[in-house]
Amino acid sequence: MTPDDEPGRNNAGKPVAIVCLSGGLDSCVTAALAAEEAELALLHVSYGQRTADRERLAFDRIADFYRVPADRRLVAHIDYLARIGGSSLTDRGIAVPDAPDSGPTDGPPSIPNTYVPFRNTHIISIAVSWAEVLPADRIYLGAVEEDSSGYPDCRRPYFDAAQRLVDLGTRPDTDVRLMTPLIDLSKAEIVRTGIRLGAPLHLSWSCYRNTDVACGECDSCRLRSRAFEQAGESDPALSPPDAR
Repeated sequence: MTPDDEPGRNNAGKPVAIVCLSGGLDSCVTAALAAEEAELALLHVSYGQRTADRERLAFDRIADFYRVPADRRLVAHIDYLARIGGSSLTDRGIAVPDAPDSGPTDGPPSIPNTYVPFRNTHIISIAVSWAEVLPADRIYLGAVEEDSSGYPDCRRPYFDAAQRLVDLGTRPDTDVRLMTPLIDLSKAEIVRTGIRLGAPLHLSWSCYRNTDVACGECDSCRLRSRAFEQAGESDPALSPPDAR
């Protein structure tokens, strides 16, 4: 077997990486990091969220930016998460709350109603199935623990457990690694990393409520705006639509 024939590598000998790309800030920067060392395969999951169409548009634009071919783009629909409900992102009967006035605290964060129960496990399962077929030897996820909203499936222990499941549940000759390069970074550090890498931050979308103009008040909007402020940068996504 030549290096070009090794599992998880393309015919140029470059590793293939699946990036779980929601279209948000964190996943956009994660794609930029993965692109430095691998050929990209991009996975987008629609789960019945309020802003599904706008997130899909962000995914398509970022995929175009990185010139990812059609056969390396997978859009999966798991709308059953909306039928299960339990989250303001999928149930329009539950209001998306404004972000709390204070920033992250030293204590354990409460879990907001924007948490979609066990969502990342569904996304990882799809990514691992695709990784076995491509093949790809790594899966990148833009999870952030330190400056996140307190979601339990964005913590390092969760991904350590998920990796063990991947190891047990795939073929013996499969070696798929879950990569979470942003997990210990603050949002400001993520912004700086994205700018350093030339990530298309202007194409990303973070708002939980709106699909035209970001609301600026939900937790995701506030985390994003605070991150750009702390990084000493302006958010390019807030420029007028005709300027983007």
